[in-house]
Amino acid sequence: MAEPLILALDQGTTSTRAILFDAKGRALAEAGRPLEQFYPADGWVEHDAEDIFRASVEVLREVVAKAARPMSEVAAIGVTNQRETVVVWDRKSGVPIHRAIVWQDRRTADVCDNLRAAGREAEVTEISGLLLDPYFSGTKIAWLLDHVAGARARAEAGELMAGTIDAWAIWKLTGGPDNPRATHATDATNASRTLLFDIRKQAWSPAMGEMLDVPLSLMPQVRDCAGDYGETDAGLLGRAIPIRGVAGDQQAALMGQGCIRPGEMKATYGTGCFMLLNTGETAPFSKARLLTTVAARVGGKTTFALEGAIFIAGAAIQWMEEGLRVGGGPRGVEKLAMEARDDLGVVLVPAFTGLGAPWWDAGARGAIVGLTRDAGLAEISRAAFDASALQTRDLIEAMRADAPQAFHDKVEIRIDGGMSRSLWFSQRLADLTGVSVGRAAFGETTALGAALFAGVGAGVYRDVEEAAGSRPETDVYSPAMDRPRREAAYARWLDAVARTRSLA
Repeated sequence: MAEPLILALDQGTTSTRAILFDAKGRALAEAGRPLEQFYPADGWVEHDAEDIFRASVEVLREVVAKAARPMSEVAAIGVTNQRETVVVWDRKSGVPIHRAIVWQDRRTADVCDNLRAAGREAEVTEISGLLLDPYFSGTKIAWLLDHVAGARARAEAGELMAGTIDAWAIWKLTGGPDNPRATHATDATNASRTLLFDIRKQAWSPAMGEMLDVPLSLMPQVRDCAGDYGETDAGLLGRAIPIRGVAGDQQAALMGQGCIRPGEMKATYGTGCFMLLNTGETAPFSKARLLTTVAARVGGKTTFALEGAIFIAGAAIQWMEEGLRVGGGPRGVEKLAMEARDDLGVVLVPAFTGLGAPWWDAGARGAIVGLTRDAGLAEISRAAFDASALQTRDLIEAMRADAPQAFHDKVEIRIDGGMSRSLWFSQRLADLTGVSVGRAAFGETTALGAALFAGVGAGVYRDVEEAAGSRPETDVYSPAMDRPRREAAYARWLDAVARTRSLA
């Protein structure tokens, strides 16, 4: 018999992609479509959910055709997604009532501020492991119910469904309104990012539903990361294919990097940067304003992680290209950065949509600090790269304080994502953090993680341990910068952050 293949659907913030893997974790082909962004107001970000689904079907078809393999060899599909982006849609027609509200969107900042002022954040953290921030899905769902005409009444009448992008894609792939058995389900990692999920009880929380005014009847079933999510409608891909793995993008990357044991951590540098430290079956509540989140749930067993979110990482490089007109794409920005003088002390704080962990300041705005007559685009370019490394240092210090038992001196950050393709940035990251960096030779670890979960769910792998053996090899970068220079750079960063807080 032919070796089983696994399809991964990777629905991200800026693109929808599919990769076909063999059982050894090797990519055979990939396909992608860019995703249009909508910015209807300052701090608002939206996506067209129907476009996302259409692109999902297109890339799933295309990638199998590119590999010149029959669809009959595909054992399963794994789905991974931009986690907190949320859709509300009509149960009968399958039509979204509004564009999807993206994780970056800040429109519900006042709701979060009011709940925080009322002293509710401790309760939120105790139940969900999260903080009150517009980043998460719950307040976005409430906004849709309150601002789309008739939506709240329709929700209470059972006419609407809600979910993160994985739930939307799975429901549509399994037949949507045309199939009464279509799967309305999400996995525990995505559920843990909504503010509505009790991470200890592993169930939707009535208390959080009441606090945020979200009827829990809207929400999907919560299943394991490796499990049964139904089969695709046969008309979409030529045959019905089991969907057997689901995980939010960062947890999928954690799996793809093989970080299945306590103390292992990864950082994914895409539009933003998300760093997760596996804490095993312990769910530590952070004193440093990190997030406690579900790392994975397989076979009913839940493992947890501490997470820090950097809202702007690769997007700062994109801003250099588009906003400051640096030519040559990301490589052009990198070339300038490598030419910069290191003694001028220019710092860029890319708080374009506020600051994430450990600051959680929705009112912060971007700033360039330390400009002199000698500074130019080269120094600002280097500062754009350094901002990701220095924000990573913020997260490392917070994780070290929160989970000393899991965070050891010889820890290595396993990195992936677009910025990790830069060998220069990989070394710069090690220098500015003082921690060894393991750069994945194969950068698409998010899609790989989704495929590995699906492989476990479909029986291609015996268990998570066997699946994690397919993680890519890494190139290791050790810190080369001397400690005084590193600490001086970090002190300048902390000073610049203090100057940008609550500028909006």
